[in-house]
Amino acid sequence: MSLSGLFPIDKWNFRSRSVLSNLPEEERAALTSLMTTQRYNKGEVIFREAAPAFGIYYIQKGKVKKYRTDKAGKEQIIYVANTGELVGYHAILAGGKYPDSAATLEESTIAFIPKDDFLQLLARSASLARRLLKTLSHEFTVLTNSISAFTHRSVQERLAITLIVLREKFKDETPAGEDILIQVPRTDLANMVGTGVENVTRFLSAFKQAGVLTISGKKICITDVKKLVDISGCGEPLPS
Repeated sequence: MSLSGLFPIDKWNFRSRSVLSNLPEEERAALTSLMTTQRYNKGEVIFREAAPAFGIYYIQKGKVKKYRTDKAGKEQIIYVANTGELVGYHAILAGGKYPDSAATLEESTIAFIPKDDFLQLLARSASLARRLLKTLSHEFTVLTNSISAFTHRSVQERLAITLIVLREKFKDETPAGEDILIQVPRTDLANMVGTGVENVTRFLSAFKQAGVLTISGKKICITDVKKLVDISGCGEPLPS
């Protein structure tokens, strides 16, 4: 089921995938020529918070969590990046260190683009610069919404929003006609929502009993998206 008219997904989901989509062929070829590809196991760290930024990363296949760690060692997951997205470019544009850490949520294939090469290409490409600026502006809006949600919304609402966003990410790589299965460890899901694992487990059970989703092991399948949107409290307003 599409979220069109139900839920404002663009307000909650980064879209750095659009940075590289439909670039002029010459610029895309130049960017591709700069990449070196590496395979990562599930849970492998790509870069760490406060480490010097030597380049950016392009996810050719897989999913990556971006997170920060507090003094107690607890993670707060900021975002989950999908196939086709860039991570690490904020630090390169700012000329500093990585502001957060990144690690794979599943086996992934990721290409690395060295800092100097990327900046040289960016200086030559007006279209790439415009897309990065537009993406950064959009991400600011998404982060503002996320901060507001953590401040004003209940754990149940935050979990509903998180599941809706994750459903869209796993939908991208699910063949047409097949069930969309969200496969994220409960610990990571709790860190996205900003609560304990026990709360996530309790609300997932409640959602299951309400007919919103089914659970098979670590896999979650949303069976009633509209009801989940209602629980989130973030549905699109009905036309007047």
